[in-house]
Amino acid sequence: MNDNEERPVTIITGRVWKKKGGKPEGVHVMLVAPDDDSAVRRALESLAVEGYAEAELDQIGDMEGEPDDEPHLSAYQGALEGEVSIVTFEEPI
Repeated sequence: MNDNEERPVTIITGRVWKKKGGKPEGVHVMLVAPDDDSAVRRALESLAVEGYAEAELDQIGDMEGEPDDEPHLSAYQGALEGEVSIVTFEEPI
């Protein structure tokens, strides 16, 4: 990838816990990073800042276009603006 090209939005999926042993929440983290290692590091740092005690990350990949629905559309836009966007949701049992 050329340095002049825009980097794609990376999405990381997994689960997070506000407190150890607590109820898990599903999480999608969206951000723009130069590589997967940097993306994971920034995602974990941002989750810690938001007060999550634990995180279990499952998958990482590049998004192919913007999502259709909220809250992912806003998270995607935030990622394009340089933010680390975190979307949490109730984890199915």
